[in-house]
Amino acid sequence: MQLTRRSLLSASALLASSAALPALNSSAAYAAGDEDPRMAPRALGPDDAKNVVEEWFSFTCPHCAAFAREDYPDIKAKLIDTGKIRYVFHEFPRDKLDLAAACVARSLPPSRYEPFILALLDSQKQWAFNRQANPQDELAKMAALAGMPREAFDKAIADTALQNGLLAAQTAAEERFNIDSTPTFIVNGVAHPGELTYAQFTALLTG
Repeated sequence: MQLTRRSLLSASALLASSAALPALNSSAAYAAGDEDPRMAPRALGPDDAKNVVEEWFSFTCPHCAAFAREDYPDIKAKLIDTGKIRYVFHEFPRDKLDLAAACVARSLPPSRYEPFILALLDSQKQWAFNRQANPQDELAKMAALAGMPREAFDKAIADTALQNGLLAAQTAAEERFNIDSTPTFIVNGVAHPGELTYAQFTALLTG
């Protein structure tokens, strides 16, 4: 798919609102039996919403980027912000760079998660597919705009416990919902693969 791109959508807002993050805690710091808070759900909308939508997406997927740019803004404004749906984000890494981006996103404070993933998807061509630059260095620059210094970035992308947690969640989704492409939307427990328009999306909702 041939995609057009705006300039970095959320970069300036992230830079303006974000102070440098403290050093990341390694997953090894959590006591046995404790859950890593970085794997807690990243969701928007009320817990008791009538409709629950889960999006499995990839940071390096052009279709995911197109959906985020063209249809998600209406979904956010008309369905999430109005309390009609609860929207849950799930990373579905397709390659090493994708997994690194997921680790960074999960290592940010939850309030910065959505702005960061939208910035990455909107600027996908510049950081993920820029043949004139190192994609990992470009990802580090985006993380810095979200308030993550390079030392914390390096720790995040090298955290094998976090990587394993993300990959385990991905495997579980593959087995439960037969997910084999991105984006895939789980709407009230039913899987719908492929990029959806706003109209197609709303047609799947109850009430």
